Amino acid sequence: MTAFFKKIFTRYPIKTRRGLELLPGIVSWTLILFPIWGSFLIPYIVAYFILFFDVYWFYKSFSLAINAYVASKKIKNAEQMNWLKKLKELSNFRKVKHVVIIPNYKESLSKLRQTVQSIASQTLSTKQIFVILGMEKREEDGMKKANSIVKEFKNTFGDIFATYHPDTDGEVKGKSSNESYASKKAHLKLIKTGLIDINFATVSSVDADSVFDEQYFSYLSYVFLTDNKRYNKFWQSANVNHNNFWTVPAPIRIIAFFGSLWRTALLTQKDRLITNSTYSFSFSLLKRIGFWDTDVIPEDYRIFFKAFYKLQGKVWVEPIFLKTSMDAPLSSSYIKSLKNKYHQERRWSWGASDDHLYIKWWLTVPNVPFMRKTIMLYNVLLDHFLWPVNWFIITIAANIIPLINPVFQRTTLGYSLPSLAGLILTSCLVALIAMVIIDFRNRPKNPSISKLKEILFPLQLLLLPVVGFFLSTLPALISHTQLIRGKRLEYKVTEKL
Repeated sequence: MTAFFKKIFTRYPIKTRRGLELLPGIVSWTLILFPIWGSFLIPYIVAYFILFFDVYWFYKSFSLAINAYVASKKIKNAEQMNWLKKLKELSNFRKVKHVVIIPNYKESLSKLRQTVQSIASQTLSTKQIFVILGMEKREEDGMKKANSIVKEFKNTFGDIFATYHPDTDGEVKGKSSNESYASKKAHLKLIKTGLIDINFATVSSVDADSVFDEQYFSYLSYVFLTDNKRYNKFWQSANVNHNNFWTVPAPIRIIAFFGSLWRTALLTQKDRLITNSTYSFSFSLLKRIGFWDTDVIPEDYRIFFKAFYKLQGKVWVEPIFLKTSMDAPLSSSYIKSLKNKYHQERRWSWGASDDHLYIKWWLTVPNVPFMRKTIMLYNVLLDHFLWPVNWFIITIAANIIPLINPVFQRTTLGYSLPSLAGLILTSCLVALIAMVIIDFRNRPKNPSISKLKEILFPLQLLLLPVVGFFLSTLPALISHTQLIRGKRLEYKVTEKL
């Protein structure tokens, strides 16, 4: 079958790509509009669909709470471990080297310094860490910022230097093309020269606002050395938005709350765990798969699936049960901060633009375990396709049928639908309360934040229906619609103060 589909994709490359690119938008809009047109034609099916979806949301809510709790307990245990001591029990611990690439564009000097300082504060000897500042050549003061950081930390690491990614025809401006350029330069300077043994090297893709746990690289070194499949592994920590949790506007804080819990919960979910934002893997693996791609904006899912299919499914993501703290979007004004968050969600939801490639690989790459590749594709497509749909179904769908089809409302199911849907979704409040408690325990205590402000935070969640629409559903829906129209997304940097 793979040969058949490969022939189809080879013969009709443009048509097959465009056809698959239409899927996210078509599925999303079909499900969003289904309660409207379906209320006229098949009201009973619409009613049962809404109830089924609400039960699914109930399951998702409690699954998130339970997995976040389990992951949080594992993180607490890992934080209490002395990973450097465990590492030193291994004979080759000094051989391990870590290449850390920090792609950035128009980041403030203070933000870059904060990230590099968190790497300089590791329990592992920083002489085993090599930092590359992935600058963009087009940034006017990029060289000045890079030189300042390099000068400040020149004696701290095994090496620290900057690369300057030029604008190149055929490339998409963004993190992936920047990292590809920086990693190739690092390979020439550090590995080709023999300064680093590629068999004992990891590479980390690091967002410019990442603040690592001080044990991250000791932990990474230990799991790297003790894993007999280390050349086929990615490692992912819990990326949480704790850096500026209390300084961002309340709507952004709400999204950061759920995002942090979701990324924490993923650590316990095996094949649902895919690389996101800041992650690490073997440098040998990076070289084998041909480095990061240069024709894509959202690079984290792409690099994993690229490796997964190139190595015929023999690639895994393993959790690192530590938190890597990051920024939520914050600008110079309230409105600008909201705009930044909107554009960040647009960029993240643009990940659906790669779904056509994951489907193509699923159909055409031979000798990949069927069940595993199918489950992974299903999870990705489900998340992407339902991203703009969830809000409409759980918020307004149950009340649409009575408005459109008054005759159906007089039936037992039609009359009961709003109250049944409301009961199911109200039950989700139990999971939400659990999430609030888990999040409170996970967040580092900030002495400058009053207890009253922390206590009142759950009340801000009352804004969720409005916040969820404008800062999650709407940007995702626009991304899907833009895909239908065949328009590309222009990369916009998320401003961080």
